[in-house]
Amino acid sequence: MTELVKMKRSKAPTTRRAEIQQLYQCYSAGMTSLPSSALLKFLHKEQMELTADEDTAESLIDRYEIEETARENRSMTFEGFLRYMESKVCCVFNQAHTSVYQDMDQPLTSYFISSSHNTYLTGDQLIGKSHLDAYVWALRKGCRCLEIDTWDGPDMEPIVYHGYTLTTKILFKDVITTVAQHAFEVSPYPVILSLENHCSQQQQEVMAQYLVSILGDMLLTAPLDHLAGGELPSPNDLKCKILIKNKKKKPRIKTEQATEESADEGEEDYDDLEDEEDDEDHQTKTKFWSPRKAGPKKEEKKVVIAEALSDLVIYTRSVKFIGFSHSRDHQSYFENTSMAEKKARKLASGSGLNFVQHNQRFLTRIYPAGSRMSSSNYNPQEFWNVGSQLVALNFQSLGLPMDLNDGRFQDNGGCGYVLKPAVLLPSDRSFDPICSRHRLKPTHLLLKVISGSNLPVSRSNKGLDPFVRVEIHGIPSDSRKKNTQTVKNNSLSPHWDSDMNFIISVPELCLIRFCVRDQTGLLSSEFVGQYTLPFTSMMKGYRWVPLRSRDGCSLDPASLFIFVWYS
Repeated sequence: MTELVKMKRSKAPTTRRAEIQQLYQCYSAGMTSLPSSALLKFLHKEQMELTADEDTAESLIDRYEIEETARENRSMTFEGFLRYMESKVCCVFNQAHTSVYQDMDQPLTSYFISSSHNTYLTGDQLIGKSHLDAYVWALRKGCRCLEIDTWDGPDMEPIVYHGYTLTTKILFKDVITTVAQHAFEVSPYPVILSLENHCSQQQQEVMAQYLVSILGDMLLTAPLDHLAGGELPSPNDLKCKILIKNKKKKPRIKTEQATEESADEGEEDYDDLEDEEDDEDHQTKTKFWSPRKAGPKKEEKKVVIAEALSDLVIYTRSVKFIGFSHSRDHQSYFENTSMAEKKARKLASGSGLNFVQHNQRFLTRIYPAGSRMSSSNYNPQEFWNVGSQLVALNFQSLGLPMDLNDGRFQDNGGCGYVLKPAVLLPSDRSFDPICSRHRLKPTHLLLKVISGSNLPVSRSNKGLDPFVRVEIHGIPSDSRKKNTQTVKNNSLSPHWDSDMNFIISVPELCLIRFCVRDQTGLLSSEFVGQYTLPFTSMMKGYRWVPLRSRDGCSLDPASLFIFVWYS
């Protein structure tokens, strides 16, 4: 047990300043300042920074101590210690992970890639507005896969909107111009434009012209020369490049038999648009707009891919998913599949091992069910668990799924690419997330939620009765949540001093979510603030947790004070 935990048994401080002062007094041993040797002992014993040495302690004194006499004596006053404890160095999120630190030379299939669904929408999928700002918002959040639903527009100008609905329309050329302006504003790594293409061949040619003329050198138009065949290029290979994800013309087989069989050009030379289950706009039309009349089913007109657009599809050719064995035998490394959440969930629960192995070879995009007309989201964790790279969410919809997405992708410098853990990479061929036992020795996590500070109050300015819910999101057997007790009428400095123990079998897949809620009734509570981070980015020791609002913005100075230990 640590010194502060021991002392709290007798008396609980009412402010974080008092809590930090108790820690300071434990190590200063009655002296007026904390010697560098005592500070080093604190770093080793409490913060579990075992690589820290005398130079580390002295650098902290140089950075946070402003009292000249203490600096000369290589010691730290309480005020200097307080500045250190409330600095980013003591944030629960590992500050080394605020920059790109992972291996960026693996194939694209080895990464989780931040992905947006119906990126153009700012609201629901029936009457919501389409807006260019939605693309700017997604890109500034580090999104690397944007969706563009294209339809024939007037005057040979392709338009973007959610088909068969009353959502507003924007011009395709304006979307591409916006992407060109903001694609690499926060990340240099490749952007994938996922086209759901409903346009005629003529307007597809217009689309291709805009892509080439507006994106210029940013657009990938040919395979990279230096790569060996058989696997996709890496994020580093594709820095500052934009890839087109779309159907592609099949190569013509030049034989007499093939020539005869290809009389029907649409069947032989072209992939159809996604099948009914995978065509998102078709789901919308079928569910909400189709007249319920008996009679023969009217066959949908097939989209024939224009050669100019087809030529721009290099490493991200969209094909229909038939089954894992079919993909294993017939799918090429540069081909990817898309599937709705219901189909993906069924495969993940019934064939988890096969799904993981499929995602070791190919890109897979998951998107929300067409029935989510309010643009709500599914929980992305269940598809990260099987290694799906492009788990697409409605970025405009706030709540738990986007909190998890923000938490996942703040890792690795917020660049939009996070290397999948080893259990999901080709070196491991036996991982099934549904199996409850994965390690002989699971990880034991202790979280002590000590206190809060400056929690935001409601607009009605009524008192806050806060409690903290800690959630573990990972494979099914690891996912759970625990609550502290409720503190009555205290938003300034609530004190919980609550121990929580978790046993985790696959911590490298887990996200930890701290959610502060206001107890409004016996069984009811309201959101106050939250913070989500990967387990692998969580620092040990006494740390503060910065809280964020429902839309992901900082609630500074609102925060939690916690103690973290795991082994």
